[in-house]
Amino acid sequence: MDTTSSPVTSPSPSPSPAPVTATGKSRSSRFWAAVGAVLFVPAVLAAVMLLLSSVRVSGCVTYGVECVHGLPGWLFVWSTGFGAVAFVVALAAPALQVRQAALAAQLLAECTALLVILSYYA
Repeated sequence: MDTTSSPVTSPSPSPSPAPVTATGKSRSSRFWAAVGAVLFVPAVLAAVMLLLSSVRVSGCVTYGVECVHGLPGWLFVWSTGFGAVAFVVALAAPALQVRQAALAAQLLAECTALLVILSYYA
């Protein structure tokens, strides 16, 4: 019998590839959430300025004719509040998919608030 045996060598582990991180995407979703939140106030001001150029709103401001009582407050407040909560989630959530969904919800809520302003007075 042959008592010499070749040493059993296990294959050396190959170096694992660098872990794929989504830091670029996470920063991107956080960046765009911040941009959306910062640009919401100028967008509201631009919508109000646009409305002031209409005949109905300018007549209300100057002569008090055809005035409406105000925004449907509950819809504007809820959409603005939901946008603010979505903004916080987009900044603080640990998962990328959650941040992206929160960013989409934030932008949708902000657009809804702007459409409330434009559609109510136009």
